[in-house]
Parts: sequence; C-alpha cells; structure tokens
Amino acid sequence: MSGALEGLVIADFGRVLAGPYATMLLADLGAEVIKIERPGMGDDTRSWGPPFAGDQATYFQAVNRNKDSVAWDLRDADDLVQARALASRADVVVENFLPGTMDRLGLGYDDIAAANPGVVYCSITGFGGHNDLPGYDLLVQAVGGLMSITGSSPDEPTKVGVALVDIVTGLHAGLGILAALRHRDRTGEGQRVEVNLLSSLLSALANQASGYVGAGVVPRAMGNRHPSIAPYELVPTADRDLALAVGNDRQFGSLVAELGAAELADDPRFATNTERVANREVLLSTLTELLAADTADGWFARLTAVGVPCGPVNDIGEAFALAERLGLNPVAQIDDPRRDGPVATVANPIRLSATPPTYRSAPPRLGE
Repeated sequence: MSGALEGLVIADFGRVLAGPYATMLLADLGAEVIKIERPGMGDDTRSWGPPFAGDQATYFQAVNRNKDSVAWDLRDADDLVQARALASRADVVVENFLPGTMDRLGLGYDDIAAANPGVVYCSITGFGGHNDLPGYDLLVQAVGGLMSITGSSPDEPTKVGVALVDIVTGLHAGLGILAALRHRDRTGEGQRVEVNLLSSLLSALANQASGYVGAGVVPRAMGNRHPSIAPYELVPTADRDLALAVGNDRQFGSLVAELGAAELADDPRFATNTERVANREVLLSTLTELLAADTADGWFARLTAVGVPCGPVNDIGEAFALAERLGLNPVAQIDDPRRDGPVATVANPIRLSATPPTYRSAPPRLGE
C-alpha cells in the first residue's frame, strides 16, 4: 500500500527531538527520510539512556523509525559536497542548528533554493532566530510560562513530565511543511517554513494564553484543578484518586445522581458551573465524602456508564493497557530483516482510511 507522501524525499538535518519527531511522522506517511548524522557519534539521543532496548537508546528509537542514516561530517569538504547535493534534490529540508550555522555551511535556504527552487525548507529554532538562548525544552518551559501554571502551587513551578514543547513544535513543523507542499503542488514554488519553541509553546497554552491576551489575567499553578471548570480535578475515592472532568451542568446532574445525592444539582451553590467554581472547596469536600463509598475503578465503570467523564490515574503501563482494551493498537511492531526480532515502537496516532501510516524499518544504526 502506497503512503500518502510516497515519492517525497526529506533531507533531515534535525537533531534530538522536535525535528526528528516531525520527520518521523512524515516518514510514517510514506516519505523517504535521509537522516544526516555526525560520524562516530550520531544524534545526541543515541547515547541518552538508560533505558536501552538491547544496545539502542529508547529515546533515539522514539523518533527515528522509517529513516535511513548517513554519517557525514559537515566540516569535511567532501562530506559537505554530498550534503549539498542531497539538499539540492530533496523535496524537503529540515534543520534545527543554531541560527546561521546552515548559512555558513552553504546549506542555508537561499543557497539551496537557488539550486532547488521547489524546496520546502523548514528551520526549527528555540527563539525565532535569536541565538543568545539555547533551545532546550526545560528552558523554554521555564521562560515560556508553562512551568508557572504547572505544579501543586505557584510556589512550586514544575516542568511537564515529557519534553512537550519539542513535541508541539515538531507537530507545528510537520503542519507547516504539509501546507508548503500543498502550495508547491498548486504553484511549483517552494518556500521557507520557520517554527520556534517559544512561539509554539505560547500557541499551545491555548485558553491560558488567551485569558492573558484577551482579559489581562495572568494564570497561576492550581495543581490538578481547572481555572474555569469544576469539578475538574482529582478527587479521593476508597482506594486512590479519580480524575473528574465534569464539563457541563448535565454531566454534573448525572454525577450526583449516581452518587446518590441528586439534590445537589439544584443546590444554588452548585447549580451552574460558575457557582461550582466559586464554591469549589465545599464541592470537593462533599464529593470526597460521597466517593469514599467505592474504589476509583468502581466509580470509573459506574460513572462512565452514565456519561460522566472520569478515570483513574494510570501509570504509563496501565495507559497502554487501556489503549489496547479500547482497540487503539498503541504499539507498532516493526519486522526489519536487519534486526534479530521485532522492534516495538509507539504507533503513529493518525488514522487514514486509504493511506495509513506504515512501519517499514526500525530506527537505523549510525550510517545504516
């Protein structure tokens, strides 16, 4: 079965996470991705472990399937000639070097576009071309405001437990590349695509950022609570916490009816979401008493059956087990003849009816 992007050639100069994540998603959809790496070392993430799967860092494996690898030293004249030749025939070039690096190597957009006018050239930076701050996810979570709204209180700013800014930026890069390719389909013209970690984070802050831009409200960390909805947080049960995500009055009515306290839906303190937010402390106390009558899994089954969004706090293993039970097939097994056995990777979440993602090759060894 042909992939939606079959025939596209991508020269992947990206490193670590944002760029490689974007190019892997495009590779899953059929593009040919050629990853350029440093001889002897390769991408930094090849050594980022534990954990390892055999002798391979699982961090590297997370974002590099369906790619070929070439080991070229861009400081070497002969290797640089090969890199320029690849970029000059590629449909897409992706890079996330420090601003100015690719220009100095003769691999910048102007140089490549002169030889390859249809190229879609995607540059990923930390701060939009300013190189005085290094583009590390932790740093951007800090200076970009995400840590200020994450954690148990404003006094304990906390990073998200995965490099979320890199992932969001990779998604924006992939979307920008596809938009530029669509433009090229219509006009024959390539163009430059630019994304950066800080702008991607500010966009991904969504309602929290909009509250500041539109109303001047600077949000603060509220633990697991929502600033505008209640109950929308973790609530104790007989054994462990249950996440309640009650988004409207109908759901609240169903919740309290299943808890045996239907009268709370008409209580003036809780009758509307606005009132529930204003009285969230007494609401939490009331719900905690009622939820003590059953376990988190018990309430998950009972409340889900009556349309109340809720769920236990799973670890990652339990989350994969849930996805399996729901038929989402979250693990992709890659049968690569170059490996001794199947290689397990996290499945691409995109579902396409005619041209679904494919898993053709395991993450490559350096130069493979």
